[in-house]
Amino acid sequence: MHLHILGICGTFMGSLALLARELGHTVSGSDAGVYPPMSTQLEEAGITLCEGYAAANLASRPDLVVIGNALSRGNPEVEAVLDAGLAYVSGPQWLAEHVLPGRRVIAVAGTHGKTTTASLTAWLLESAGLDPGFLIGGVPRNFGVSARLGGAGAPFVVEADEYDTAFFDKRSKFVHYRPEIAILGNLEFDHADIFPDLAAIERQFHHLVRTVPGKGRLLVADGEPALERVLDMGAWTPVVHFGDAAHSAWRLELEREDASRFRVIHQEGEANEDAVVDWPLTGAYNARNALAALAAAHACGVDPARGAAALARFATPRRRQELRGEVAGIQVIDDFAHHPTAIAATLEGLRAATTRGRLLAVIEPRSNTMRLGTLSDRLAASVAAADQAYWYRPAELDWSLAPVIEASPVPARLEEDLDALVASLVAEARPYDRIVVMSNGGFGGIHEKLLAALEAAHD
Repeated sequence: MHLHILGICGTFMGSLALLARELGHTVSGSDAGVYPPMSTQLEEAGITLCEGYAAANLASRPDLVVIGNALSRGNPEVEAVLDAGLAYVSGPQWLAEHVLPGRRVIAVAGTHGKTTTASLTAWLLESAGLDPGFLIGGVPRNFGVSARLGGAGAPFVVEADEYDTAFFDKRSKFVHYRPEIAILGNLEFDHADIFPDLAAIERQFHHLVRTVPGKGRLLVADGEPALERVLDMGAWTPVVHFGDAAHSAWRLELEREDASRFRVIHQEGEANEDAVVDWPLTGAYNARNALAALAAAHACGVDPARGAAALARFATPRRRQELRGEVAGIQVIDDFAHHPTAIAATLEGLRAATTRGRLLAVIEPRSNTMRLGTLSDRLAASVAAADQAYWYRPAELDWSLAPVIEASPVPARLEEDLDALVASLVAEARPYDRIVVMSNGGFGGIHEKLLAALEAAHD
């Protein structure tokens, strides 16, 4: 079968393309604004990419068109699909019908940390020899790809996004997945372009909760009022909490301030298990992500001690605190920050692990929520853990960043030209500094430009 995927370079749709190819289908796709790592993955898999959307991309008349949620009516290729009467489906529905049946599905949901937690879970299962399948909204470096089928009947880990499914299906993506195990990591307001308020997102999370069978498990973070409100709507599945609260069945105790070493305490029913994790990641939020993954892996038969040992070999997914390069002792780090909470958590984690030099934060407010300015009043405080902040104003941002600069708790400056931003950073940076670039997009290739400029300046 020939599948043609619209929006193929999105993190979800690109991963779907890899699974379809692995199933033996012919796969092509269209997108605009293509950038790595997804474009690289697709090219290496031999998948044909069409740059831009046009009716001509459908000249081969594919058997099925899979339409991403970024596409809507008015898009020329969407209109051509409808006019030609081609069969079409959403990505989540295709996954649910062609990949997930017969699998023990583990869905990882939450406003933040989904990619890292899903990567951690897949890695724990892999280290235990379970050969899991997965679809993750990033590239886990332990695997080198964002999706694979895994062994027949093996667990399947899916990053479960609450964003809507398609222009013709406004339900959240995750209602399609029917997981046996669901991780609910956190919940706060996001996706202001489709949700009017937090209550609307809570309702979607409850739709997910409704799909988890009674024999399954809900792994729920403690200290999250929104998640407790979701559970109060009704839960028909055993609920197991994780976090640092005394009542939680899975609890962590930090043994280092930067969370690079922590103790896992599991007390549930007759189980009384401890393990110590000593790993390369930092930040309390990453420790909580790992705790959730350990709980999910345990439900699949992986004991905490074995899981803790595997975490020592875990590598962060691409674009999650990823060290892109170092020049003259100056590190350039890439992070997929899309929300004030994510910015703050990333910087706090790096601050705890930074013993020499300064932390320079470089932020492009590019996500749909930040573009709308919905959470703009929280942006200034989000950089408190940095020594300096550089805000880049993308062309499509139609509100002023000046109040963010003025309210900043650390020295901050605004740049509207990418080359000028790179020049400012090169002039400011000195050995042992860490430059953290945060955006949910390609950011104009700033990482490569910055590393090249640092090389030239320190040649």
